[in-house]
Amino acid sequence: MVYRLSLLLVVFMAAAISIASEDKEIYVVHMDKAKTTALDNILGDSKKWYEVVMDSITELSAEEDGVEEASAPELLYTYETAITGFAARLSNRQLETLNKVEGFLSAVPDEMLSLQTTYSPQFLGLQFGKGLLTSRNLANDVIIGFVDSGIWPEHASFKDAGMKRPVPSRWKGVCEEGTRFTAKNCNRKLIGARAYYKGYEAAAGKIDETVDFRSARDSHGHGTHTASTAAGHMIDGASIFGMAKGVAAGMSCTGRIAAYKACYARGCASSDILAAIDQAVSDGVDILSLSIGGSSQPYYADVLAIASLGAVQHGVFVAAAAGNSGPSSSTVVNAAPWMMTVAASTMDRSFPAIVNLGNGETFDGESLYSGTSTEQLSLVYGESAGGARAKYCSSGTLSSALVKGKIVVCERGINRGVEKGQEVEKAGGAGMLLLNTASQGEEIRVDPHVLPASSLGASASKSIRNYISSGNPTASIVFNGTVFGKPAPVMASFSSRGPALLEPYVIKPDVTAPGVNILAAWPPTVGPSGIKSDNRSVLFNVISGTSMSCPHVSGLAAIIKGAHQDWSPAAIKSALMTTAYTLDNKKAPISDTGSESPSATPFAHGSGHVDPEKASNPGLIYDIGYEDYLYYLCSLKYSSSEMATLSRGNFSCPTDTDLQTGDLNYPSFAVLFDGDSHNNSATYKRTVTNIGYPTTTYVAQAHEPEGVSVIVEPKVLKFNQKGQKLSYKVSFVDSGEKSSSSDSSFGSLVWVSSRYSVRSPIAVTWQ
Repeated sequence: MVYRLSLLLVVFMAAAISIASEDKEIYVVHMDKAKTTALDNILGDSKKWYEVVMDSITELSAEEDGVEEASAPELLYTYETAITGFAARLSNRQLETLNKVEGFLSAVPDEMLSLQTTYSPQFLGLQFGKGLLTSRNLANDVIIGFVDSGIWPEHASFKDAGMKRPVPSRWKGVCEEGTRFTAKNCNRKLIGARAYYKGYEAAAGKIDETVDFRSARDSHGHGTHTASTAAGHMIDGASIFGMAKGVAAGMSCTGRIAAYKACYARGCASSDILAAIDQAVSDGVDILSLSIGGSSQPYYADVLAIASLGAVQHGVFVAAAAGNSGPSSSTVVNAAPWMMTVAASTMDRSFPAIVNLGNGETFDGESLYSGTSTEQLSLVYGESAGGARAKYCSSGTLSSALVKGKIVVCERGINRGVEKGQEVEKAGGAGMLLLNTASQGEEIRVDPHVLPASSLGASASKSIRNYISSGNPTASIVFNGTVFGKPAPVMASFSSRGPALLEPYVIKPDVTAPGVNILAAWPPTVGPSGIKSDNRSVLFNVISGTSMSCPHVSGLAAIIKGAHQDWSPAAIKSALMTTAYTLDNKKAPISDTGSESPSATPFAHGSGHVDPEKASNPGLIYDIGYEDYLYYLCSLKYSSSEMATLSRGNFSCPTDTDLQTGDLNYPSFAVLFDGDSHNNSATYKRTVTNIGYPTTTYVAQAHEPEGVSVIVEPKVLKFNQKGQKLSYKVSFVDSGEKSSSSDSSFGSLVWVSSRYSVRSPIAVTWQ
């Protein structure tokens, strides 16, 4: 799949396009691992298994066509760690012959996917030198791999000052040389960098090296931003135009970084992404951070899900962006249960740009403009600014005669906010008000404007439109810098929502983390707005998206991994989920800018907002092994060939056991009822492992969803030692008393001891 980088931050593209060239297409081909290993053993040093497969395809194609010689497939990549297979350009005939190749499992077309801080650690409750961020925990060599748009290696966030420990001896990665990238760009912080572009160039043509690089160097900014958010070095005095000023530090500021570039100007080819993930796992990363995503597909057809399962099998924790297609329901992506799916929410930091209307009304907007406030000036909008099309302030729509010296009111849409400001400035305007529509709600994503400007929520925007129609409107904009203390977290309206479209058997997303207006490292050659005409140079930038929330969790997982090196990926995930909170800093339920409901649901924030300090000591964990995930896939009734693609051909579903999806040992409960019946019930089993006090007792507290009775057996769990496992069953019974018109209702099950509170959300959906 290909993801368009320009849309990654706040827009999610679900459309997938096949990558074709002449009469051939690029396919990702999955092979049976046991068969390829056996073939390599037979061949010894004479050939590799994939060379034999290429020869077989060529020979079989010639036979089918009745010719002596046929063109050979063009091999792009081989995959041997996270998945087993290859990517190649194949004709229709060559594709057909794969069915005769021993070990062949499946083939899917290559597609294009799109990409999906000074204050974050403090907002998350982290304090350097205390708790999780002690020298003992930070000294552990946890390696985070980023599959993204690359990295700007010279940035101060990636310097290794103070990192005296050598690169871990287990590390097998390299610093690949390429355009404007040499081995000297790596150090003890940035320990590896590679670039993958064969699939991209096959689809989009050769990379234009006047605007991008055939190397790990970042020409977009996205990869630099995500890497520094997760593991950037501590930088004092970081800001953008003096705003959000403070000490910038990644969540795991002493963590090691490995950058795998697979995303370019027009997107990210799935064959390149697979090559990057496969190599990252082989190199020895502990954490994979994937701020990318595609459309919803069954797991056996989802290359990210397949590769991530292989990564988890090798002990790698995988965090992934939930997507930016909210607030519509069932838009969440990267929803496989072995992936940590991260939603986006706000922090309590704001950048006030107060709008004072001539009628005395005052509205709170936000802006990254750092200049002086305006005087009270005339407002122009639409017809009064140049015509009906002028309300969007797009290119050529504003009249200089009508706009000069005035504040122009612009609607969101068509072009970016900063581009609208450039049009206003070009026409001689003195300022801009950027209005949200009702569907865009109260969420404000700040922009680095080139002139005095304020972005406003839907309710303020409606009042301003009404005021303009009253005649002779005026306004001023007053800038108040950086302010803290607003209610937070609040769910971002763009953050994709559950339930998962195709496999809604676990609650997704899993958690939420800061993803709105996040300050992090930025290449100095890329303007802060990301548009070509923006020639300003900054070292830090503020952007929004689940691409920003994902690396927060990647970094937190790295810290927890450093503190608990024997924890599995599922254990880390469980700890982050069961300790997440659902109340904001004002002790009210987390709200949702994309919903009319007064509070957000688990389909918006999953288990809640991450709390890293509590996650480091959760009391109980719900652990899941690789085979447990395979049994879960069996419960989905996948065919033997579909299971072979996911397991690489070495697993058969049991035929003597009645598997149900709800028995996966997941730290949340997704319950599906028949909407045409009131005689619904389901019983699920869970097993928890005691990692808290050796001798402790937990009591179950069920907060029942509307219309559902929750019965837990046993209601008390008594542990006698650390590491002990105990199981329980929980039954959900449709009481027939649900009064709301919603298809879903929500609750929670909490295991409470004298020290711990281990919470799992419940989502019941009547289908």
